[in-house]
Amino acid sequence: MKSLKTKILYQQILLFFLMVVGVYYAKPLLVPICISGILATLFLPFCRWLENKKMKRGLAVSICFALFIVGIFSILSLIGWQIGSVVKDLPLLKEKIASTLADSQAYILAHVGLSFESQSELLKSEQHNLSGLITGMVSSLSSLFANIILVIAYTFLILYYRSHLFQFVIRLFKSSHREEATHVIQKITNISQQYLVGLGKIIVCLWILYGIGFSVLGVKNALLFALVCGMLEIIPFIGNITGTALTVLVAGVNGANLSLLGGIIVIYGVIQFVQGWFLEPLILGPQVKINPFFTIVALIIGNLLWGIAGIVLAIPLAAIGKIICDHVESLKPYGFLIGEVVWKKSPPHDQPTE
Repeated sequence: MKSLKTKILYQQILLFFLMVVGVYYAKPLLVPICISGILATLFLPFCRWLENKKMKRGLAVSICFALFIVGIFSILSLIGWQIGSVVKDLPLLKEKIASTLADSQAYILAHVGLSFESQSELLKSEQHNLSGLITGMVSSLSSLFANIILVIAYTFLILYYRSHLFQFVIRLFKSSHREEATHVIQKITNISQQYLVGLGKIIVCLWILYGIGFSVLGVKNALLFALVCGMLEIIPFIGNITGTALTVLVAGVNGANLSLLGGIIVIYGVIQFVQGWFLEPLILGPQVKINPFFTIVALIIGNLLWGIAGIVLAIPLAAIGKIICDHVESLKPYGFLIGEVVWKKSPPHDQPTE
């Protein structure tokens, strides 16, 4: 009996390992499909509404995409307009960077003893790495463009053939389990919609808060940095820190004093407090949220398996995984682990029960 249990345990570990390896090597296929599936849930209510108005499905899906593209184009145009104002100040920015670099070289010479010639040689040796980095960025951009085309095509097809795909998934289950499977699919769809809509609302709120805060402080190009900090919210924890660090860096290069740099950091801390204690509970709700511990674990796993795309997809996929775990008896402990912690006065859950 013991050997049988050990054999089953080994089989489960082997199956888990094979699944992880499969997910890793299937990245080019799975990433666009996962993004498309989540995006499809965002368009689904409006698409159904159009179809209920006796509109053909193909036309309804096309209208949804047209509105989506117009929205994305509007945001990109706003960002481009702000970048244009930065480009106008580029010569002045170059002068300040050159001045900062000269001061840094003088500091290194005075405190480290490394001559200007040695520093120049080190910079030249790094130029080869820089050219390789630029080549890699160009390759990544071309791959990104190809993936965007795939995501658009997949999303359109998922919406158009959603009934057929739904019937396929339902037929995978026995007749006795099909009703519960239907309930799980509907819940996954609702959670995905809630996450995307809630994330969009939070991003808009962050645009407003960062815009007001940076403008009051007198940060140059405040609207651009507010847009960047808000958009980076799609990457939990890391995104806001990256956007704020970028704002501090550019403001410092532009000659901002310590009080302004400190004010930017204070604005970040206040907005994080408002976001964590007010925006997320009111907008996202407890159904979407997973606890901070597993959020970090999900982000790390997502980065290891799928890179940046894995980081972006980590939270919605973790929320979907929690729903599945909550409806499978053997996986319910994992659903409990992923979910938001509910504190109770008694009994204490960190102590063994007698």
